Amino acid sequence: MGFSRSSGVLLHISSLPGPHGSGDFGPAAYHFVDWLCTAGQGLWQVLPLGGIGAGHSPYMSSSAFAGNVLFIDLAELAEHGWLDPKDLEPSASFTPDRVPFAEVIAYRTERLEAAARRFAAGAKSADREDFEAFCDTHSGWLPDYALFMALAEHFEGQNWTAWDSGLARRRPEALAAARETHRARIFFWTFCQWSFFRQWRRLKAYANARAVQIIGDLPIFIAHQSAEVWAHPELFELDGTGKPTVVAGVPPDAFSATGQRWGNPLYRWSAHAADGYAWWIERMRRIVEMVDIVRIDHFRGFEAYWEIPAEEATAERGRWVPAPGDDLFAAVTRVLGPLPVIAEDLGVITAEVEALRRKHGFPGMRILQFAFGEFDADRRFLPHNFEPDTVVFPGTHDNDTALGWWHHAPPHVRAHLRAYLATDASEIGWDLIRAACASVAATAIYPLQDILGLGSLDRMNLPGTAVGNWSWRFTWDEVLPEHARRLAALCRLYERGPHRP
Repeated sequence: MGFSRSSGVLLHISSLPGPHGSGDFGPAAYHFVDWLCTAGQGLWQVLPLGGIGAGHSPYMSSSAFAGNVLFIDLAELAEHGWLDPKDLEPSASFTPDRVPFAEVIAYRTERLEAAARRFAAGAKSADREDFEAFCDTHSGWLPDYALFMALAEHFEGQNWTAWDSGLARRRPEALAAARETHRARIFFWTFCQWSFFRQWRRLKAYANARAVQIIGDLPIFIAHQSAEVWAHPELFELDGTGKPTVVAGVPPDAFSATGQRWGNPLYRWSAHAADGYAWWIERMRRIVEMVDIVRIDHFRGFEAYWEIPAEEATAERGRWVPAPGDDLFAAVTRVLGPLPVIAEDLGVITAEVEALRRKHGFPGMRILQFAFGEFDADRRFLPHNFEPDTVVFPGTHDNDTALGWWHHAPPHVRAHLRAYLATDASEIGWDLIRAACASVAATAIYPLQDILGLGSLDRMNLPGTAVGNWSWRFTWDEVLPEHARRLAALCRLYERGPHRP
């Protein structure tokens, strides 16, 4: 489905300011919505909202359906009387510019545990009724998730294939005994999900009421150490012990000479097709309930995916395997109707991938950092080659910031950009923002780092690396009034203003 001419900002929830070690659904999130309105923006793009996994990546979540409990606003829990004011005192180890994940996880978990105990001991009837209704609504995935998380803790982070065989193989008597043994912990994880979704609905409603739509992110793959792979092993390419036989990634490219070995288990597509893609239909149903527009990560994997033997240490020795994307999206659309999807069509894009995207009416993506370099540039990323059915970015979370990219750009790239954009590149971030905003692309999204003029130390992710990513945060001191004024003026000039109520 097509989108009206608009623009927005890319910023993950974890990057928001706040006193509790990472961004969350607290006051800073509402203030950011207000700032978007002041800046004339109608879109807020976030990264996946699920829990983080290996390397603290939001693309390696422990569930395809659950939310990231680190985003729960602790102050809101205190308003209900489930936490004390002293519980909200920040840790001395927290800094405003980075997320210290280990400390944040420990700090927030301790407080969420306290809140869950107080809720269990004395919640108001209205809150209990809302909690029970939430459990009923999400009964398709929530019990498995809560039990999986409780067992993962009990087995001290061991992969589920190393658990007691009755639990790893999900024998009914073993599961029943575990639900009884771990009842308190199952309740804790259920309470956390209720808190997450309750707070997220409130934040999204606030944004929507101010004509700000949320662009979410749906990773194509999920982690092996996840509730869904454990609960539905038949849907994934696993051996008899539950271990992956092949894993996901991409071949060598501009990001990595050895490719990227993500390690996610691949789907057993024949099993998905056999039940009419029911799991995918439910996954898409839940994400479109959570956000207004869905960016599907690694869209090309729905046409063909890079299959890496599990024993390979890199992605070099893989192969392309056809995927049933056409049948899948047709099945989902028959049930859910037209999908508000953006296709992340980056990487090795063939005519078949392009045909799949066009057939289902999904706008593709263009990255301005890939456009320049004259003959060695990817010509489709130059604005004069755009089509309106496009979403343009100066860069994404996987790119360096515009300033960092420019500092490392070779001379021929710099010369091409200066000539093409008729600029001295003294404000390279704003040069790319203007180029995106002025283009015919229906949607333009700008990383907050480029708006603020930040360098390489403030990039979100470096593909192909396993540590040191996802921790960037900004502070309100970095956001000047001129940033909003300048962005709003550009969007008025190039007719990208939202229609506010």
